[in-house]
Amino acid sequence: MNWRSIGFFISAVILGSEAFFVFRRRNQPTAVIPSPAASPQPWSWWYLVVASFVTLFAELVLIRWLGTEVRVFAYVKNLALLLCFLGFGLGCALARYPIRWISSAASLLGLIMWVRLPWHSQQLLEGLSQALGGGQDIQIWSTGTVRNWPNFLFSASLAAILLFLITCIFVPLGQTVSRQLELAASPLRGYSWNLAASLVGICAFFAVSWNGLPPTLWFGIVFCGMAFLQPGLRRRLWFLCLVVPVTLLLHDTSTPLHFSMWTPYQQIEFDQDNFSNGEFRRAIVRVNHTGYQFIVNLLPDFLARHPTLLIGPQDENPYNLPFRFASPRPKVLIVGSGAGNDVAAAVRNQSQSVDAVEIDPAILALGDRHPEHPYRSPLVTAHLTDARAFMKRATGPYDLILFGLLDSHTQLSDYANMRIDSFVYTEESFREAKALLAPNGVLFIKFEVARPWLGLRLTEMLRHEFGKEPVVFQARSSYGTGGACFAISTSGQVEDQLVRDARLLHFVKQNRPPFLDVPEVPAATEVPVTTDDWPYLYQEGRWLPGIFISISILVILLGGVLYWRIPEARQRVPSLFFFGMGAGFLLLETQIISRLALYFGTTWQINGIVIGAILTTLLFANTVVEKLHQPFSTWLTVAGLIAGIVIAYAIPFSRIPGTAVFVGWLAAAIFVVPVFFAGILFATQFRQAASPSAALGANMLGAVVGGLLENLSLVLGLKALLLVALGLYLLAASSLLWERKPAFEYGIAQTLPK
Repeated sequence: MNWRSIGFFISAVILGSEAFFVFRRRNQPTAVIPSPAASPQPWSWWYLVVASFVTLFAELVLIRWLGTEVRVFAYVKNLALLLCFLGFGLGCALARYPIRWISSAASLLGLIMWVRLPWHSQQLLEGLSQALGGGQDIQIWSTGTVRNWPNFLFSASLAAILLFLITCIFVPLGQTVSRQLELAASPLRGYSWNLAASLVGICAFFAVSWNGLPPTLWFGIVFCGMAFLQPGLRRRLWFLCLVVPVTLLLHDTSTPLHFSMWTPYQQIEFDQDNFSNGEFRRAIVRVNHTGYQFIVNLLPDFLARHPTLLIGPQDENPYNLPFRFASPRPKVLIVGSGAGNDVAAAVRNQSQSVDAVEIDPAILALGDRHPEHPYRSPLVTAHLTDARAFMKRATGPYDLILFGLLDSHTQLSDYANMRIDSFVYTEESFREAKALLAPNGVLFIKFEVARPWLGLRLTEMLRHEFGKEPVVFQARSSYGTGGACFAISTSGQVEDQLVRDARLLHFVKQNRPPFLDVPEVPAATEVPVTTDDWPYLYQEGRWLPGIFISISILVILLGGVLYWRIPEARQRVPSLFFFGMGAGFLLLETQIISRLALYFGTTWQINGIVIGAILTTLLFANTVVEKLHQPFSTWLTVAGLIAGIVIAYAIPFSRIPGTAVFVGWLAAAIFVVPVFFAGILFATQFRQAASPSAALGANMLGAVVGGLLENLSLVLGLKALLLVALGLYLLAASSLLWERKPAFEYGIAQTLPK
């Protein structure tokens, strides 16, 4: 019996015992807190701070962890965030009711048990992802093109259980935070503590990500935080004891040749295969349990000793082919250099210099395990950054720019539906790469094309930017990773090389990719190209893919069913003002993250800095309102908010002269304006709210709707989200005209002690 099985057994005993006691108490009615004396939780700023910290930290933990273990969550990453908001909002609506921490802990433990099932868990979760993600209109790795409806419905039912468990985890946190806001002498000051603690939670999670710490520690922090919030010592010890089975469930064995590690972006599994004599054969790198890249040795003497590894000539291997199109001794830029196969090929082919760009520090570190040790070459300079950000700052010129199988298996942002490579394969990105080419420079792209329309899209973008057809062919390999190849140059370099090299011309003609000959695929001119405003490379067209529609329906049904069970929710409509503010702000936040990623890169550091800066701006707005009481009139604040959004929408940032850093800081300064005025407007009304918990609950519900509306960018583009946010803010502002009170009242303040 392994450690995971032991953890599963202990967890099953714990949950079984709790279920037994719940069954015995099933006929006992749930009572509303009848009097101040019955409140088990007095005012404590420490309770508020810890609950707020745990909420943000747990949100990021679940978003990151579920996106790794349940692969479909990686492609609809804001799904977990919306469920966290939903659970927290439910907790705000249930502020008068007893806090059921046991249900929250059981849901979290049950979720971990299910995902880390000791027997065939990976096959079960992979089947779930494939059933939900199957279809022609979007490419999700390892999924089919035909949806199996019986499997889809079964998987949707399993997914609904997962969504329910995630929601239940955050209900007590919402109850605790909203109750403390009600008890605070100044609700606005309490909300400031909530924002400050949330900021600390974000910083803490990014700290553990930076250090590559595993989920065992993540969930340990969550359970310890929950333990602190318990009313008695016995209950606290019970929560702390749950860390033991969780640690066992999350344990992964490792050896020098097989191990896993967590990076700021993903989980990486390394598995090295040696010959019987101990010599390196090859290694495979998996990302989030999906095959990502091989590490291979293509040195001539090694291949001579092992002739069965590589079938076909060495110069027709996908790693050597780009250099047959480039001029001798080229200056090379490799974006997506990974563990070093392309870099090793550049060194073998006597490149003059090599700039190797890789975004993930752990994958770059695996280059030390490469048998050719390419990163140790004095010709190579490694750059740990985003590919697009590097191209904006590079000066060139390069004789060869190589996009080395740069395709992400996950998304970057925890608050937006973007992948790490969202802005790499756009018209603007290819334009920037073209500007870095020498007069005879070659742009060479390798990509694993799993849908015909995806190959046509890449072909069309290159044709549009270079004004001629790219040379497209398929490169396969028995030793390493192959894919579709696209070669193009501003001059006749590519065509001249084909004329000079008859073998290369024959190879290209013999390996025409299938996607160029599929009759049912529309013409290339009909395939929408990706731009910085619509960077959804893996989506066929400007519509909502089936998976997004299915998941949205599940979230709406779950939220509707749960809220309908709350008596007050059935009797009163949430404040339209706070609802609209929550929905509008989530869309504004998404827009800021996506826009600034263009200028500073889609790195996890930038993502964290932007989110932290937004929270800091809101905290500053709270302080201004608290100190100055009402710094601006309501309608002047609304005017500032609207003007800020309109200006941000109208300014063509891509046409502003100057460096990427300058334009990025200018964009940040402009986007701060609507965030600040939104914070002022929210804080002013929140201070006057008859029930802070009700206001916060409506705000969370609005955030859920805003997250669903974020999917409109898949149809309208990212910039259009600003107009949607503007409409929501106008709806919130107009509601002040007919709402006598900014928030609907539960009368909670009269039932809890001050």
